[in-house]
Amino acid sequence: MVVLIWEKILQNLWIIRLPKKIEVSPFWISKYEITWDIYQLFMDQTNFDEKENFERADFIDEIDGISGPTTPYVDMSFGMGKKDFPAVNMTHYAASKFCEWLSSKTGYYYRLPTEAEWEYACSEDMDNLIINDYSWNSSNSEGKYQKVGQKKPNSFGLHDMLGNVAEWTADVYEKKTYKKRKKKNPFKSGDSKYPRVIRGGSWTDNPSNLKSYYRDFSTKDLQKRDPQIPKSLWWNTDAPNIGFRILRPLNNESEKLKRMFWNYSD
Repeated sequence: MVVLIWEKILQNLWIIRLPKKIEVSPFWISKYEITWDIYQLFMDQTNFDEKENFERADFIDEIDGISGPTTPYVDMSFGMGKKDFPAVNMTHYAASKFCEWLSSKTGYYYRLPTEAEWEYACSEDMDNLIINDYSWNSSNSEGKYQKVGQKKPNSFGLHDMLGNVAEWTADVYEKKTYKKRKKKNPFKSGDSKYPRVIRGGSWTDNPSNLKSYYRDFSTKDLQKRDPQIPKSLWWNTDAPNIGFRILRPLNNESEKLKRMFWNYSD
């Protein structure tokens, strides 16, 4: 059985360091970045009727069939390892569809964290710690990502929030984030492939760049070496430093909001 380990973040949630005081609702978030072991189930479209892979809720939402990722033409781990290593090189769309697929198979609602939720979960406390104790970065990674959970967890018990692999969030990138957004549960949805917000930095980053407020965003360069026309919907060829973790909100969300998080264009 593959087990997703969750950490509850259920107290009143405020991010005070940002341009204005932001509130996010309670949630659970995965303790580790999603690994190849788990992502492979999505790639293979594993038969969950056997009930051997994940705990299932009593009620399973009716969700239309979801296509799995196309078979990549190269090993998307680039030989850096798969068992207990973070999955990488998937597009933002693919990460969102993984969440929808997992929701349909387990009956629990999963999605990518918003940028605000991710930043709260990372915790600004990490900005003042000895970063090499908590992250894999350019100074200690030996030029590749590492197995999840080996470094110290942050104050919420979450591993690899900074370093190892950077992480997709749900939001479309805006330069002056939060200033234009609502005070509670800010989220910028959109149909565009680029730019999407990436958080946390990775094994390729200088330790000084690993901060809870560090922001990056996707560009077409992530598929620079993809020979397909049009470029793959599911895979980036140039993002061996980008993966994701997933979130489960405490409170139910509307079907309209779910579809926004799951990357529908309507």
